[in-house]
Amino acid sequence: MLIYGIRKREIANLLKSIAPYAMATFAISAFAQAAGPNAPASVTVQSGDSSLTAPPSIGTQLSGQEQSPKAAELFAPVTKANTPKIYTKPISSGPTEMDLRQLWSELKLNNPQLSSLRESYLSAKATVPQIAAPANPQVGLVWSGMPVNSPFALGGANAPSAANPNGISSNNAISVAQPFQFPGKKSLAADIANTNAEALLASSESTYLQLGAQLSTLYYNALAAQKQLQVLKESVMRLEMVKNVAKARYANNAAAYVEYLNAQVAQSAAQADQFNVERQLQVALNNINTLVGRHSREKLVLRGDVRRAMSSVPTLVELEDYAESSHPALKSSALQLDAARKGVDLAKKAYLPDFQVIGSSYTPRGPFSANNGAMFYQFELDLIIPLYFFTKEKYGVEQAQRNQAAAEAGNISNRQQIVLAVNTAYAAYEQAKNQTQ
Repeated sequence: MLIYGIRKREIANLLKSIAPYAMATFAISAFAQAAGPNAPASVTVQSGDSSLTAPPSIGTQLSGQEQSPKAAELFAPVTKANTPKIYTKPISSGPTEMDLRQLWSELKLNNPQLSSLRESYLSAKATVPQIAAPANPQVGLVWSGMPVNSPFALGGANAPSAANPNGISSNNAISVAQPFQFPGKKSLAADIANTNAEALLASSESTYLQLGAQLSTLYYNALAAQKQLQVLKESVMRLEMVKNVAKARYANNAAAYVEYLNAQVAQSAAQADQFNVERQLQVALNNINTLVGRHSREKLVLRGDVRRAMSSVPTLVELEDYAESSHPALKSSALQLDAARKGVDLAKKAYLPDFQVIGSSYTPRGPFSANNGAMFYQFELDLIIPLYFFTKEKYGVEQAQRNQAAAEAGNISNRQQIVLAVNTAYAAYEQAKNQTQ
């Protein structure tokens, strides 16, 4: 026990003698790491395992496994062959400077979603003349009375023979048939198709406004991020000066070491905020490029003043009245309701018969023989009457009436949603305006 106590006391004395040198060594190493004013604080871990010093390679991992075709496609380099057509335009060498008005123009011209809607509208308009055009006529050629043993004796069907000294009478007929719908059916169907096409155009205008609102939000968020990034860069520079002053004060024993640590922590926090804002700004610019139909990696410089967006805003009542009278979504729903009402009228016209007019000419000769007989003419009028107790027509009218009721409910719902959206946006504007004042 005595030996153990003496040994324990010697170890304690040894630790007391080493402690000042250890603290001095720690302080010297700390100043050595912070000697570079711009060098960020870092921690280095030394290990015999070299795999910890670098991240694993994706190619190495894939080579050790069975590479699927999908994985090879994902990690293949980007070439002109596997680049989508929308991105095949050459990237501009320098940054492009745009304001909000120019971005809206680019959005309307180059956005692929709006281009698709425009083509759909033109496709729908192309169906209108097709529906309004009359039905195609039918032309027929008929011959009859040929001998049994010579079915293709076209020119000599009525020639005398030993069995038939007087020949066999051969009839040749040419007929033209033209179907007609009951007056008003085809024009009403064309009018319905045209109304649906105009509704599709109004829907595309509504989509354009939605994409424009998204573009404006991204634009002003990017401008705010640019301003915030500028402030953060200045803050990082000022905190660097504060950190150097704290370091000098500590070297002259005029301040505690904790002041230098606090300045270093504040600068690191500002640098982290700067990095986050830079990422947000880059994501916003990429989204703006995508919306206006440009490559997301193209350089873009935004030009504008955030304060100009807060000027000359109408009142809530004026905005509601303007939305109810001019919003494209309401215009589209109104056109769809009009088309549904016309569809009911067209379904009721299905009870009316359609027509077919046939004109024919007959002659007692073969179709390719000399004209050796008189010509006879025939006119025929056919009625296509809806039968089977009007089952198809009755349920067609019911279907059209259900579509009209659905269109009316959809029109009311769209109107309510538009007014609610205007109220919500105006409330957000008033709140933001009060916060800025």
